[in-house]
Amino acid sequence: MKLDDIDKKILHQLQKDSKITNKELSLGLNLSVTAIFERIKRLERNKVISNYVALVKPELIEKGFMVFCQIKLVQHSKSYVIKFENEVAKLQEVLECYHVSGEYDYILKILVKDMEAYREFMVTKLTNLEHIGSTQSTFIISPIKSTTAISL
Repeated sequence: MKLDDIDKKILHQLQKDSKITNKELSLGLNLSVTAIFERIKRLERNKVISNYVALVKPELIEKGFMVFCQIKLVQHSKSYVIKFENEVAKLQEVLECYHVSGEYDYILKILVKDMEAYREFMVTKLTNLEHIGSTQSTFIISPIKSTTAISL
């Protein structure tokens, strides 16, 4: 879908604050409320806008320990890949999982309370998944940049 400047401005504002009203958007962009409404509906229909969410501060809900875990499978057969992906998708501690190229096969973004909770997760859940050959964990000391907004 081709985005014009107004679409980009709407998306920029919605990425900053998805609770902004159509009236507020219309005032800022000098368009009618109806025009804003129709543009947003078109962006949703075309899946440019895929979802609206509330972003939660992990440290305020006792989930402030972030880990990137790299996973290497023992084999790369289709059945191993599918089984691993289905199982890892069920783990609530895993926020994101990417199939990647390079030395490792997957990178997982994991969020737990603390190091002890991460150890428990590794021992009781992650390493119980079949076909994992090895893992490497990287613990986040301090986030420098973290955003959900995509530059338009």
